[in-house]
Amino acid sequence: MNSRNIPKHFQTLKQRFPEVIAASEDLGKTAKAAGPIDEKTVHLLQMAAATAIRSHGAVRSHARRALEAGANTQELYHAVLALISTLGFPVVAAAVGWIDDVVDTAD
Repeated sequence: MNSRNIPKHFQTLKQRFPEVIAASEDLGKTAKAAGPIDEKTVHLLQMAAATAIRSHGAVRSHARRALEAGANTQELYHAVLALISTLGFPVVAAAVGWIDDVVDTAD
């Protein structure tokens, strides 16, 4: 991921708290490598979890990273649409809009 795709707020946090961000990134890498799930699926799962906690920044981040890992736009949308009976329409509709932001800028 190049720096133009990284939100300015995250870049600021990384500059202000480099050790904390590095440790967080290392933990994420370790967790991803701990099992058999491929990178694309991990990002789709993380995007779904981010949807559940209504974290628009994390939804966008994992949508971008899922695309970079080989996901297509239909997979992004399906990952959140599958949550509609669990999370409800308003939460899923919001997540679709956040994914739209990523997909619109990726084109």
